[in-house]
Amino acid sequence: MASTAQDVTLVGLCDGELDSKKHQSSYLTNKLGGHPDWLPTISRQSPRCARCGAPLTHVVQVYCPLQASPYHRNLHLFACPGAECSGRSDCWRVLRSQGLEAAAQTPSRPVAAQEAPLSATDWCDTADDWGMEEEEGDDDDGWGGGVKKGSQVQEEAAAPEAGAPAEMDVSSRLQDLNLGDSQTDVPVLRPFFISVEEELDLVGEENDLRHAQQLLKEYERREGVAVRELEGNEGGGGGEEKYEKMRARHGDAVFSRFMKKISLCPQQILRYCRGGKPLFISEPPSNMGQIVSACGSCGGSRTFELQLMPALVSLLQREDRSAEAELEFGTVLVYTCTNSCWTEGSGSAVEEFCFVQTDPDQQLFK
Repeated sequence: MASTAQDVTLVGLCDGELDSKKHQSSYLTNKLGGHPDWLPTISRQSPRCARCGAPLTHVVQVYCPLQASPYHRNLHLFACPGAECSGRSDCWRVLRSQGLEAAAQTPSRPVAAQEAPLSATDWCDTADDWGMEEEEGDDDDGWGGGVKKGSQVQEEAAAPEAGAPAEMDVSSRLQDLNLGDSQTDVPVLRPFFISVEEELDLVGEENDLRHAQQLLKEYERREGVAVRELEGNEGGGGGEEKYEKMRARHGDAVFSRFMKKISLCPQQILRYCRGGKPLFISEPPSNMGQIVSACGSCGGSRTFELQLMPALVSLLQREDRSAEAELEFGTVLVYTCTNSCWTEGSGSAVEEFCFVQTDPDQQLFK
């Protein structure tokens, strides 16, 4: 049974378009769309669809380091833009990459190839802003601090050796740029920043309303009178009646529970709760425990970490605005290695597990 602290959920929200002319994103940036920003030690990945073999589109990048770990840590989610591949789990891929922090590279602090299990509590204590803590003290518009530091890290990693001609450095960077942009057949989605709020902060308002309604009901019992519900509905049960109608229409208690859970913030595009419980949009398979495969790197178990939400779908537009992306889903659940295993010095990302559920009523989020 998960502890109360482990139930803390972070909610991701779309927070403005990432304009490349004003902002330089890095692996420290949480964003949707655009090109993936890899750690300096990680080689560029070009995942393809397991069904049709087409190059996958980058959907979401999350910077999610774990406390008590010496590693920077990223999750990148990719999906196939093909219409026939929409909503299929095998047409999504999630890659986890890690890299040592500078302080962890000293001989006095050896690093094991595999880390000890880390709880969601540890992560949320110090990283609930998803890597934006370095922004303090910056004069920019609130994004400059984290972005600037990420850019500096990448520039240092790409700096030429002493005595090397400057032209060689410029040439190598241009070559890397060409390699990264050569896949013109891969749709690039418009990039947006992702901001974060604790769900508990949103729930506070609902608790205040529930408390007020409880006091109202006590007054009604004491005085023997009926008073209109605070929600503004006639008949003293509008909210429950609407909820019951939704259940009758869909015949799916799981979907109704999903809608009720996100009702405080319908615009949420991502939920993060490592080691917590996923929020299913429809009844999950009875053998879900067997469907989530073991870690392909260390063979250990996987734990739930985050999920993409239906409100994200309407934001998935091609960067050239030629057409909307052929990506539709109800929720995309991501399970990652419980130990967050990593081989020191590795230059390749580790693949994790995605499970996609379609939306019973996608039009509610359009």
